[in-house]
Amino acid sequence: MTENPLAGDAPARRAFVAPLVSTLLTLPLALAALGFAGLSPMACDACDTEAAQAFDASFQTAWTVFAAGLVGVLVLLVWCWALPWRVRNTARRVGLAFAAPALVVLDTVVFAALVDWP
Repeated sequence: MTENPLAGDAPARRAFVAPLVSTLLTLPLALAALGFAGLSPMACDACDTEAAQAFDASFQTAWTVFAAGLVGVLVLLVWCWALPWRVRNTARRVGLAFAAPALVVLDTVVFAALVDWP
């Protein structure tokens, strides 16, 4: 008796495609976002004391939120790869694969919104 390839416990062929595409998209995107966030303190190099203090205070909060978001992205990528490679997990794997780069974009938008730009 042969195993039904659409059964839930059957091995999923090409289960690596969604995590691989997500990883290849997410890591450069996260690196670019990290570069943006890391270089953003230079936006207030020529600020006066009052504006610099407001920027620094908001930047500290925004950086903490940004770093936590990048940890969340890493968790999504690891989870995407770690799911058992079975047909029943295909939808979850694809969903997590799409969520990782979307979370990088959301994380960057939230960071930019939290910073009190000069």
